[in-house]
Amino acid sequence: MLKLFYMGGSLFMGMLTLIFIAMISVAVINGMPLLRGGYENLTEASRKLKYIKSVGLFALVVGLLGQLIGLFSAVKAIELGTVGVSPTIMAGGFKVSMITTLYGLTIYAVSLFIWLGLSFFSSRN
Repeated sequence: MLKLFYMGGSLFMGMLTLIFIAMISVAVINGMPLLRGGYENLTEASRKLKYIKSVGLFALVVGLLGQLIGLFSAVKAIELGTVGVSPTIMAGGFKVSMITTLYGLTIYAVSLFIWLGLSFFSSRN
């Protein structure tokens, strides 16, 4: 797992990890009062729960940005002729560039799962 972290680039993978921690923090801060029955107004609760989904979507966007920057750098190196172009090198570059997108998509999926669970819980109360 740590190997994938370094392959994806420590800058974007580090940013995505910080966003994941922020998403979990937002879920705990906004979800705990809901589980304890602290919200009197359900519209306020649903508004605050949307922050969980928004932070997850931000992770997806950062993951896509990391992939596009990685692909841009690879194409630029091929264009300059510093790297020999072979299908193996191209496939390896595409595989590495997708790591940040997969991580961002995973964070988004977790945020949706948490948001759906808390939304379902709030609708039952």
